[in-house]
Amino acid sequence: MTNHMADTLDFNKARETIKNIAAETKLIYSPVFSKESDNDIYIKPENLQVTGSFKVRGAYNKISKLTDEEKAKGIITSSAGNHAQGCALSAQKLGIKATIVMPKTTPLLKVNATKSYGADVVLAGNVYDDAYAEAVRLQNEHGYTFVHAFDDLDVVEGQGTIGLEILDELADADYIIVPVGGGGLISGVAVAAKRINPNIKIIGAEPAGAASMIKALELNKVTPLDKVVTIADGCAVGKAGTNTYEIVKDYVDEVITITDEELMDAFLILLENHKLISENSGLLSLAASKKLDCKGKKIACIISGGNIDVLSINTLINHGLVSRGRRFSFTLNLKDRPGELTKITQILSEQNANIVELSHDRYKGDNKFADVEVEVSVITESHEHIERVTKAFNDNGYEINRIL
Repeated sequence: MTNHMADTLDFNKARETIKNIAAETKLIYSPVFSKESDNDIYIKPENLQVTGSFKVRGAYNKISKLTDEEKAKGIITSSAGNHAQGCALSAQKLGIKATIVMPKTTPLLKVNATKSYGADVVLAGNVYDDAYAEAVRLQNEHGYTFVHAFDDLDVVEGQGTIGLEILDELADADYIIVPVGGGGLISGVAVAAKRINPNIKIIGAEPAGAASMIKALELNKVTPLDKVVTIADGCAVGKAGTNTYEIVKDYVDEVITITDEELMDAFLILLENHKLISENSGLLSLAASKKLDCKGKKIACIISGGNIDVLSINTLINHGLVSRGRRFSFTLNLKDRPGELTKITQILSEQNANIVELSHDRYKGDNKFADVEVEVSVITESHEHIERVTKAFNDNGYEINRIL
């Protein structure tokens, strides 16, 4: 396989460069994801990395290679959050001024974390590509040195050190699944891993609402998406990298899409079983592990980051509970007379469904003068349990309307 860009990458040198700033995150075997996929799943927890994501690897490798003149100009970059923090910390360590342009939609956690490393933060646009355009404008205006979030070979080289670490620990890995935004991470990992084992399969996992790399592969050229809609904000990239596309098409075996619902499901499994927090983008690989057409393989899944705000965590937990049949909300109409509510709670008690919330409104029933609408939310064990609860109400003459 000949790819002149890939041939220039020196991952061992990058590993030496970043060793004093980036942690070598250790693989974690996952019994639960292994069972769900019928494969042996190992988690590469870059959510536990310094700054909370893999991005510090590429950022530090790139910035440390700048000339004294480039460093003196100060750096600028655009990022949805994780590259921002990686650049900010790297610049701080190397004594360089950093300006970071972030989308206005970036979670406050990531904005504040970036500021905490001493960087100047500019908020512009709603998605990564808007922030990138503003960063280019500021670069031209002030003469800063631009550090691209993914479409830079020095950045790709730093990210590829993850591939070395995975195969150090799991030399007989059959697959590595990698989240895909602009393609910097998967480019580096794919080249590094296939140099060691040309037969290993590299699978990309891309948000269904931001599948820019898949579009590039399908059209044989980098092409912007018409729109980007995904909860995986770290991978909300409307246009794949030019350099990374060239590497991906040669080194990556497949890129598959993941829905927001699949990410929510993976979040709950990871949280409950491993006590690990991942941001939405970081969950792409774990969600993808259940979609591969293989059994009995050793698969490393990279959790790319863990920078997520508390409100988003609450939303993911609730959606994850609904997705796995662990929470059930419904409405039904009751006669407006004493004792009717007791019958409802009795049915739920007999079915071992624990009430979380219950409210009633005597002005929303089908017959506003005789009925009361009751809204109930309960904790259940599974989708089968929900079916049993529903049947119990039907058997007792109640028609329920599921709302969650």
